[in-house]
Amino acid sequence: MSGPGRSGPTGRRVEGLPVVAIVGRPNVGKSTLFNRIVGTRLAIVEDRARTTRDRLYATAEWNGRRFVVVDTGGLEIEPGDVIEAKVQEQARLAIAEADVIVFVVDAAAGPTPGDLEAAELLRRATAPVIVAANKADNLRRELEAAEFHGFGWTEVHPISALHGRSVADLLDAVVAALPPPTEAELAEREREARAAEAAWPATEDAGAPGDAGPPESAGATAEWTGAAAEWAVAAGEPAAIAIVGRPNVGKSSLLNALLGEERAIVSEVPGTTRDAIDTRLRWGESEIILIDTAGIRRRGRVASAAPAERYSVLRALRAIDRADVAVLVVDATEGLTAQDAHIAGYVVEAGRGLVIALNKWDLVEKTPRTFDEAVAAIRRAAPFLELAPVVSISARDRLRVGRVLELALDVWGARRRRVSTGELNRLVATAVERQPPPLVHGRRPKIRYATQVAVAPPTFVFFGVDVADLHFSYRRYLENRLRDAYGFIGTPIRLVFRDRAERPAGPEARRLARRR
Repeated sequence: MSGPGRSGPTGRRVEGLPVVAIVGRPNVGKSTLFNRIVGTRLAIVEDRARTTRDRLYATAEWNGRRFVVVDTGGLEIEPGDVIEAKVQEQARLAIAEADVIVFVVDAAAGPTPGDLEAAELLRRATAPVIVAANKADNLRRELEAAEFHGFGWTEVHPISALHGRSVADLLDAVVAALPPPTEAELAEREREARAAEAAWPATEDAGAPGDAGPPESAGATAEWTGAAAEWAVAAGEPAAIAIVGRPNVGKSSLLNALLGEERAIVSEVPGTTRDAIDTRLRWGESEIILIDTAGIRRRGRVASAAPAERYSVLRALRAIDRADVAVLVVDATEGLTAQDAHIAGYVVEAGRGLVIALNKWDLVEKTPRTFDEAVAAIRRAAPFLELAPVVSISARDRLRVGRVLELALDVWGARRRRVSTGELNRLVATAVERQPPPLVHGRRPKIRYATQVAVAPPTFVFFGVDVADLHFSYRRYLENRLRDAYGFIGTPIRLVFRDRAERPAGPEARRLARRR
């Protein structure tokens, strides 16, 4: 599999969409406006300056035109520390790649020296600039916003991002200022229309494309949840891969190494990343979404942390929930810690695929058996991680970082693997014949029938007599037989056991059964 395409890592270059950058001095409401435009709380909002650090991307649509919105950290001429200096680099990169710039100011505070410094910087930008005077919550503040015309730009829009006041007028102006649609944008729109038409069934009662679902006689019709995942595959939905782990293990460094650019701020200071940052990337013939997340701390430390830190952990957990596969970055110099295992457990419980990346491998003293010993130590510390593939990397030196995505895509495919009912039942019959279920309350459970009812993660329902009481060790035995036969690398699989009563032997027994 080839490495990242040179078409570029950002949403604009992959999708062919124009970019709208939201900029301004700290604490004027840029993230609130970003959330309002994209229609969800993607960016952390706090009544404290310098909450946003990395560039945060999302796709929005207005008046039939799609575009990428970029949230940035506050513009400052003289940052106070190393991290703030990198925030400024991120903001300037967003300005350089923007097709339209929305300059957010505070209507309640009026023009400030910080606004004037930001305006001087924006005058050198080649993209059109639209001034959004935020916090104009009433008519008086709308009138006071007129003094921002002194910056020299003709368009000044008084808005309230928090309440949505006049944001529609601002978006009308943004769309009008966008360049004409490119051929790539038009082609992407046509491709999406064709995929949607081909992927969704003609009627509400239709099943997943190319599959009628499990037989109704199996009693599993209500369990048929795999259709949504299969429709996503048919529509070419990109794989979403979240990069997760403890603070300061190299998550953002891995993201930057994969993208080939400084997409996220990297610092030795733990907790640098706060938002969950989505980035689209062309990888070979596929398109994927990489999600860089904040470090997930232990629960006690999160409870005593600042609000922005608590929100960032919640964003990271939600990123796992909306991802297909999580790449758990572990510090190879420390090995798997209890918190690493806790994060991995959350991934598996959520039914997401998992890849373990041992980062900082360049700092480990190695022998020919070092890697095998490290993997064995992980399996001993957390036996449930036996399903996850492990790769050693150095994000700093870009050592084997491409292998991370190769494994993640293998796991993504395994989560969508479907086994035919006939093949599955032959496998189960062979497994039961080789090792019958142990007795439960003096009776031996009987597995009559099995079917796969869902993908992502693969879910199997076993019907029979007393199967709901099967010992966990036998359930693990069946899971291992499925993994031996079909791989299911890196993905949890769900086994559901349902009892179906045996048919009574004679008329009298059937009458007694009906009375019960």
